[in-house]
Amino acid sequence: MNNIVSFPGLGLEFHFSRVAFSIGAKPIYWYGIIIAAGFILAVIYASRRAPQFQVASDDLSDMAIFCLPVAVICARIYYVLFQWEEYKDNLSEVVAIWHGGLAIYGGVIGSVIFCVIYCRVKKIHPLDMMDIACIGLMMGQSIGRWGNFMNCEAFGSLTTLPWRMCIGQTIAECGAYGNHPTFFYESAWNAIGVLLLHGFSKSRHRKYRGEVMLGYFIWYGLGRLWIEGLRTDSLYLFGTGLRVSQLVALLSLLGGLLVFVCNRKMKFLRPVEKEFNKEQK
Repeated sequence: MNNIVSFPGLGLEFHFSRVAFSIGAKPIYWYGIIIAAGFILAVIYASRRAPQFQVASDDLSDMAIFCLPVAVICARIYYVLFQWEEYKDNLSEVVAIWHGGLAIYGGVIGSVIFCVIYCRVKKIHPLDMMDIACIGLMMGQSIGRWGNFMNCEAFGSLTTLPWRMCIGQTIAECGAYGNHPTFFYESAWNAIGVLLLHGFSKSRHRKYRGEVMLGYFIWYGLGRLWIEGLRTDSLYLFGTGLRVSQLVALLSLLGGLLVFVCNRKMKFLRPVEKEFNKEQK
């Protein structure tokens, strides 16, 4: 069965299947392929820049490989936890991640915990690892959002804007209203974030370890706080009207700003070593 997604204001219309190909009777979905592509490109970028953050490329690659299943499991647990009413009578669907349903904040939380444990075992400063990993993570998120496009999910409320999208309708069938393409908003926001964090990480303005990570929390929190308010498939806090992702995004934004500003005053984070600053230039 083909999906139809059209952008009448832009004159664009797409017909595609969620399944890219099959291996025997096993379908391989575009969603998984795109997520995997984002992960691979993120690891390649981060591994190449890891020595600039005093992290061995092999250590970062190993951490990423072991971290991936942890992130996927935590992202799924987070999603199912806040959608329990949907899954409690159909437990077989809990593991069906190929149908969609991965919450990025669950993956980020699981990844941070795993990263700290891994760095302690490997005797690596966790802030060095997370500084470079966060740029790669945002790159992977930017690419991965196109998996939502292939699944026809993560779209927003109705709008008449020229770039509105219509799901399941051709251009001729779509009227004046369509949905906000929130998957694209977040992909573009994260792509800009990658450029900003990349530039900041190489500049003289990065003075302390952990500041790139804080920049990730600030930038992603700001964008998600806005974009989540447009979505129609938000996770809500156990029957309340509070969107979980907006709440977490607000805490991420405010927490990142608070720590960044306070550190510049109180200097409790370790400075970036002078040799590192010279290498970055």
